[in-house]
Amino acid sequence: MDIGANLKAVRKMKGLSQRELAKRAGVTNSTISMIEKNSVSPSVSSLKKVLSGLPMSLVDFFSIEESMPSEQKVVYRAGELLDIGDGNLEYKLIGRDYPNRAMSVMNEVYPSGSDTGEEMLQHEGEEAAMVIEGQLEITIGDEVYVLSEGDSYYFNSELPHRFRNPFDKPCRIVSATTPANF
Repeated sequence: MDIGANLKAVRKMKGLSQRELAKRAGVTNSTISMIEKNSVSPSVSSLKKVLSGLPMSLVDFFSIEESMPSEQKVVYRAGELLDIGDGNLEYKLIGRDYPNRAMSVMNEVYPSGSDTGEEMLQHEGEEAAMVIEGQLEITIGDEVYVLSEGDSYYFNSELPHRFRNPFDKPCRIVSATTPANF
C-alpha cells in the first residue's frame, strides 16, 4: 500500500488542503507533505493523529484502497448523465459523481412553452450559460432578455430570476452554477 498516495487521495476527496489537514490534526504542514511524498514512513500513532484530522480510523484508511477507483472519472457519456429535471424541463447533470464538485454543469432543454415557474428563483452563487439551439427568455430582477443561439449570460444567482421558452422550437443551453447545489 502507498500510504502517501492514499493520504493525498483521501485528503483531496475530503476537499482539504495540506495546511487545513495539518491544522485539524495538530501537526505541521511539512509532516503532511513528507508523508504524501513518501519521504517519511509515519508510525502508527503519527498516522492515527493525522487521520484524526479527516476524521478517519486506521481501519477505514487501510481498507479504502480497495474501494477507491484507481483514477477519477473524466468522460461522461450521454447515457450516463443524470436527468434532474421535473419531467417538463430536462436538466442533465455532468459529473454527478465527481468528488467535492465546486460547480454544477448541465445540459438543459426547455421545450416550447416551458418555464421555471411563476415564482422567481433566488439562491447563493453565480450562473452562466450559452444557448446552443433555439431561443430563451430570461428575467433577472426587472429586466427581460431574449437570447438566441450563441448568446450567453452570467449573473449573481442571489438576484431574482426565471427562465422561459415562449418560442416555437425547443431551446438547449449548457450551463454552470456555483456552488454545486444540484
